[in-house]
Amino acid sequence: MLKFKKFEGLVAAPFTPMDSKGNLVPELIPEYYDFLAVNGVTGAFINGSTGEGPSLTQKEKFLQAEQWAKCLKNDGRVRVINMVGGTSYGECRENAVFSYEIGLSAVAMVAPYYFRPANPGALAEFVAMTGESVPEMPVYFYHIPVLTGVKIPMLEFLKKITNMLPNFAGLKYTDEDLMDFMSCINYEGGTYDMLYGRDECMLPALALGCRGFVGSTYNYAAPLYHALISAFDKGDLKKARELQQKSIDMIYLLDKYGGMNTGKAYMKLAGFDFGKFRTPVTRMADERFNEFREDVRLLDMDHLFSKK
Repeated sequence: MLKFKKFEGLVAAPFTPMDSKGNLVPELIPEYYDFLAVNGVTGAFINGSTGEGPSLTQKEKFLQAEQWAKCLKNDGRVRVINMVGGTSYGECRENAVFSYEIGLSAVAMVAPYYFRPANPGALAEFVAMTGESVPEMPVYFYHIPVLTGVKIPMLEFLKKITNMLPNFAGLKYTDEDLMDFMSCINYEGGTYDMLYGRDECMLPALALGCRGFVGSTYNYAAPLYHALISAFDKGDLKKARELQQKSIDMIYLLDKYGGMNTGKAYMKLAGFDFGKFRTPVTRMADERFNEFREDVRLLDMDHLFSKK
């Protein structure tokens, strides 16, 4: 099995910087990288759901990955996982090899969401076909059934992939099945890196023994989650529950204003104008931004947001 360093703490799922016409603005990434590092984020999971990976072209994914790789090489404070998965394992392999060649920290796969694997073995085979192209690089699987429609128990997937891919590193687990998640944490004595992907459920994941988290709200609210983890570690569950409720209140505004695209509005408040999400994702109307800003003010948690 490939030796690798597990991720601990907050791994942000960065937004893809775009202009008003939906074109990439990669020159914003170095400042973005530093912003995450200053706010105590230890990793970045690029080209994922928050990063609009499925809406990007191969060329755009490469361009974005190159910029993050340059930051990693020059700085090193924030390790970078590139989400290379998709519906074509040929393109997945191209993305994975490119990620290795430019020096990224790891790659991640997602379940193919058009022709979907019917069982754990078929899913493991698809992941392994990409992972074997980068044998010296950690490979993660991104489990997000709400978007892929692939609802396969990850414990059963682990049992299959273990024997197929020596460089398999672990999971980004974005689902509420905590029974399955805990079994994955404890599989093979805790060998694999289990990163939880529901920001609003960090506290229960901590209680299960999880120490690494991947999420979109860590981009702009890292202090909130650092405080939550600290309170849990000190045994102050009352404080930890209060902070988790703050997280839930904040995330509620995402739903109120249209979904994940609202994250870019939060980033605008933090000083980064990353444009809007590409269609068909619902986008916040410009005239609602002031209403959104007032709702954020009423949360009374300015001290829990990241500062530029």
